[in-house]
Amino acid sequence: MTVWLHPLCAAFKRPQPLLEALAAADPGLPEREALERAARSSAAHRRLARIDGAERSPSGQATCRCCRRPIERAAWRIRVVHYQEGLFYPGGFVHLECRAAYFETGEIWEPLAHFSARLDAEELADLGRAYAATA
Repeated sequence: MTVWLHPLCAAFKRPQPLLEALAAADPGLPEREALERAARSSAAHRRLARIDGAERSPSGQATCRCCRRPIERAAWRIRVVHYQEGLFYPGGFVHLECRAAYFETGEIWEPLAHFSARLDAEELADLGRAYAATA
């Protein structure tokens, strides 16, 4: 099955195939360094590919995949997806403050912001402040 992704999305979600493609690609490829850096980071931390953005918890009913505690209503949470058979499936949520334990690195801002495209500028700035406060 062929799966089509934007180049940066592929770097975050499917790092190994992208790195293989970059090895065979034209050395003058635009944004090559950024794509390779993102893919290498995602490949080094296997759970980074699961990041599907952030949102405010609408109800407080979800539990964190890391600590198993409830995610309070209106708290920031990270959406998690799993890739199987060419599709991405919902995989639950992680507290923003549990990110280092779950993703095995606390440095997840780049993929988190990239996949939070539904947030407006004010919400993204609020997420950034919460991210910095939970470092």
